[in-house]
Amino acid sequence: MSRIVNPILPGFHPDPSFLRVGDDYYIATSTFEWMPGVQIHHSRDLVHWRLATRVLTEECGIDFRGSPPSGSIWAPALSYSQGTFYLLFTNVRSRGRNHKDLHNYVTTSASIEGPWSLPARLNGSGFDPFLFHDEDGRKWLLNMRWDFRRSHSNFAGIVMQEFDPVGNRLVGQVLDLYSGTPTGVTEGPQLFKKDGWYYLMTAEGGTGIRHQITLARSRTLQGPYATDPNYPLMCTAASPEYPLQQAGHGSLVQTRHGEWWLAHLCTRPLPGGTRLSSPLGRETALQRCVWTEDGWLRLAHGGRLPALEIEAPDLAAYPFSEEKNRDDFDQKEWRTVYQSLRAPIGSDWASLEERPGWLKLRGRESLVSMYDQSLIARPIAHFRCRIETKLEFCPESFFEMAGLVCYYDDADYYYLRVTYDEIRGITLGVVCSRAGVYDEFGDMEIAAGDWECFYLRAVIDGCALTFFASPDGSHWIAVSPELDFGTLSDEYGGKLGFTGSFVGLCAQDLDRQSREAWFDYFEYTDFDPEENKRSIKEDRTRCRKNDKNDKND
Repeated sequence: MSRIVNPILPGFHPDPSFLRVGDDYYIATSTFEWMPGVQIHHSRDLVHWRLATRVLTEECGIDFRGSPPSGSIWAPALSYSQGTFYLLFTNVRSRGRNHKDLHNYVTTSASIEGPWSLPARLNGSGFDPFLFHDEDGRKWLLNMRWDFRRSHSNFAGIVMQEFDPVGNRLVGQVLDLYSGTPTGVTEGPQLFKKDGWYYLMTAEGGTGIRHQITLARSRTLQGPYATDPNYPLMCTAASPEYPLQQAGHGSLVQTRHGEWWLAHLCTRPLPGGTRLSSPLGRETALQRCVWTEDGWLRLAHGGRLPALEIEAPDLAAYPFSEEKNRDDFDQKEWRTVYQSLRAPIGSDWASLEERPGWLKLRGRESLVSMYDQSLIARPIAHFRCRIETKLEFCPESFFEMAGLVCYYDDADYYYLRVTYDEIRGITLGVVCSRAGVYDEFGDMEIAAGDWECFYLRAVIDGCALTFFASPDGSHWIAVSPELDFGTLSDEYGGKLGFTGSFVGLCAQDLDRQSREAWFDYFEYTDFDPEENKRSIKEDRTRCRKNDKNDKND
């Protein structure tokens, strides 16, 4: 019997919305400021998953430029009724203070892979919208309500209003459905019906170490809803050493064989670190559930902690072809793994066709811009991995830069870039921003005017992130000390972010916005700890030899 190993979607895959249609299973997850927005994974056996599509493309008609870090697309809710897929999501246009500007939308499609309709705006009273399709054909929108007033709880319970699918609008009275438990911070509503009961599943405790899943039920749709007396269903707060943390935000499906499965978010703290440092971000895991005789849901393996590994359901194996580690940019279409900031990848700044086998990026704004960055990236999904590229670039000003970046947001990133210095000419080195404070590792910067091209590498080994460079792809030089990978986490610096770390290729031209950078390939390789130790040891040995040879010369 095959096994499910958690997380099933490693790296940045938060807020899962779980759906079965026939023999197909789908999980939609949040993308925040990374575009195209809302990613949907597909499986037929709950073991093997592939990224099937991203929904919100340039054609969606919504402008996400200028949105704050960890803003834009929150908590998509995927559902299906009578041949139509429905996707609800929140566009968070501001989030840093007591007020939040929240736009909830719905989009529909006859196929999971689209095309999807232009999103229709529904309301803005809160986030985490969910669409419930009742047995009588009526449809209801649920969301948490955000109360910005000083003397009120910001998380003001779950509300509900009827949705008119013909007019794509809300009708009737707004109903107060559920106020939550004393745990507080009640959000993420999911509503389903079983054995004459309406069950309301919510996320509580906040997206952090106190995160949990709570269940309530009612005999009538409009309530009142009584909380499970043995809540929460899942929580990791009391087990700080457990490998999976922050478990919450659940979504439930039933297989054809009658088994119940729960998708939920979780985090994996850095090995040897604390549970407050999770640079891979919030990931998606699966749990099998069972029902008690008195009609409450429980984890099948017992207790409240999510299982690290679990026996898969009795479904025919359905593996997918594995994604290649290396992209040589020899195709005209972008791989689905790539995303960009606040706008889909555009032909006006990125091209795979202009020079076959190469990616061209036209430099635009800086890494702190909320508008026009030239950056393509993918989530970092492993604690031990190596990322590499080859760059051709001829900067003529310190305004012009290109290279390899490990990025969390505008305040936290590490950037190995090629640029120009008035004294040293073309140079190569690492700059960074930590909690918004910019810095440079000037003592390790290399004068590289005689390099014909630039091989760039980032190696992540648990808590340590180290950058290397080479003129030929064989002889590597360390261009940074061991950096703290934990800087690129949701929790670093006391912030509450939601995205996890990315690695990507980028270019800037802060003056004319016309300098072009050419990338020959992009390679992402995860490896086991022993191989990782050998690789880093070999890199550092080469560095010491290069340093010694330089001194002898």
